[in-house]
Amino acid sequence: MKELILIAVGSALVNNVVLSQFLGICPFLGVSRKVETAAGMGVAVIFVITLASALTAVVNKLLVRLDLEFLQTIVFILLIAALVQFVEMFLKKFSHGLYQALGVYLPLITTNCAVLGVAINNVNYEYSVVQSIVNGFGTAVGFTISIILLAGLRERNEHNPIPKPFRGSPIVLVTAGLMAMAFFGFAGIL
Repeated sequence: MKELILIAVGSALVNNVVLSQFLGICPFLGVSRKVETAAGMGVAVIFVITLASALTAVVNKLLVRLDLEFLQTIVFILLIAALVQFVEMFLKKFSHGLYQALGVYLPLITTNCAVLGVAINNVNYEYSVVQSIVNGFGTAVGFTISIILLAGLRERNEHNPIPKPFRGSPIVLVTAGLMAMAFFGFAGIL
């Protein structure tokens, strides 16, 4: 149990997928304009990464048993694409407002390198199925924390007098860089 907690905290804070591994930058910067949209994207990413971690761990065991490890990346991409389609259909039916708010970024979860990166990291770290699920969930929670924090800071920056050369993307990138430096402070807790 202690090991699972360390994996979860480590993947969420210390090895934050966006701020220390620099995976998933596109949705991190693109969907972080409003806290509500960022939270919705975070929930979708939590669902997709956790399920993708479970499925890819099980499928990877099968690929290893059949001596087909060379197909990992292709199989993982196909599984992730299928999961995202499922989430998209679910949101379209049960939360149409969130579906419209996420817009083009929801299908982008398919190509979100964070989802594939977690699946590959699980294989590289030789995690069991349970450890893979915990790592996936922790990573997705870390992604959600960082995207919501950035969205909150971006909303707040709209009302601040920012010098003209820093308006728009430059201030967002500076803010993200400062967040990354702050998250490196968590490295000492594990």
